[in-house]
Amino acid sequence: MTTTAAPLPTVQPGSFLTLHYRLAGPAGDVINTFNDKPATLSLGAGELSPAMEQRLLGLPEGTRTSFELVAGEAFGERNTDMQQWVARKLLNELGDPDEKYNVGDVVQFPTPDGLGSYAGAVQQVRDDGAVLFDFNHPLAGQPVTFEVHVIGIL
Repeated sequence: MTTTAAPLPTVQPGSFLTLHYRLAGPAGDVINTFNDKPATLSLGAGELSPAMEQRLLGLPEGTRTSFELVAGEAFGERNTDMQQWVARKLLNELGDPDEKYNVGDVVQFPTPDGLGSYAGAVQQVRDDGAVLFDFNHPLAGQPVTFEVHVIGIL
C-alpha cells in the first residue's frame, strides 16, 4: 500500500498567513522581517497592497520567492495632494509641544476616528513651526522588490 502526502495548502483569498517578507525600493529596504519574527496577516484585510496580495495567491506553503513590481504598481503613484502643511498649534495638540521635527522624520498621526494611525514624513519645517508632511507611502511611485517566504497558511 502506498501513501501519498496531502498536497500543501496554497494561499487563497482570505487566507491567514505567517510569512517573512521584504519590501525594497531603489534606495533599499523599507520593511524586512527576515531577521526578526515573521509577520502574520489576513489576506484581503488591507495589510498588503492589492498588487502584492495578487502575487501571493496560489503559492504553496513553504515557498520562498521574489517579485518585481513596476513603478507605481505596489503603492500607487505619488500624489502631490498628499503633501500638506500642518500648523504647529495642531502638532502641539496632537503630540508633545516640545517635539522637534527634522526633515526625514516619520511621524504617526491618529485617524479621525481615533482607532488607527497613519504616517507622514517631514519634508520641510518653516520658521513659524509649521511642518510640511508627505503622507504618500515611502515607496509610492517607485519600483518595488517584494520578497516573501510563506511559512504557514491557515
